[in-house]
Amino acid sequence: MQNILGIIVSYIFIAIVIISGKFFEKIGKEASRKFIHIMLSNWWFIAMYFFTNAFSAALVPMTFVIINYISYKKNLISVMERENQDGLGTVYYAISLLIVSIFTFGIIKRPEIGLCSILIMGYGDGLAAVIGKSIKSYEYKIGNTKKTIAGTLTMLLITLIIVAIFLYTTKSNLWIIKSIIISIILTILEAISIKGTDNLTLPIITCLLLWKF
Repeated sequence: MQNILGIIVSYIFIAIVIISGKFFEKIGKEASRKFIHIMLSNWWFIAMYFFTNAFSAALVPMTFVIINYISYKKNLISVMERENQDGLGTVYYAISLLIVSIFTFGIIKRPEIGLCSILIMGYGDGLAAVIGKSIKSYEYKIGNTKKTIAGTLTMLLITLIIVAIFLYTTKSNLWIIKSIIISIILTILEAISIKGTDNLTLPIITCLLLWKF
């Protein structure tokens, strides 16, 4: 019953976030996208509270892999799609939630690692884009993707905070040094990932790094 309730609460939460994103469209299309990107990462708190097995945790993102792909092709949920449809970022987002759910709830049975990974994708990557466009700073290009120093530094800082809190609370040895190393690796990974692939690479690599460290 607890898992079923968790699935229901999950769908309600996701619906509220997507509907709320409409209000941010007045600011701009990218604002609504990043609001949804950041807020949906908080779903992991619901997952940790309700779900007791990997199947239940994976069911919600599994459905959104399909829904997000249809939305990408048909512009079904326009509030979260890019105007130029550059990359499968929303689909990768759902796929990463699916993979991390199976890995942390099922294989290693450490959903707190999944929490850290998804929050880095949500807040680190999301706020990096928002602040990077809000503050004028030096721009650099990787492939066809433009990045800014302000955005990269934001990613580094937020990732460092999230990883440091996680490693400190789990009483990891040399947590400060590990936090710095992991944060630098993930910041570089975010910078070189193109066309929304950071939504896939960041959570998965974060999981593996935290698991090994």
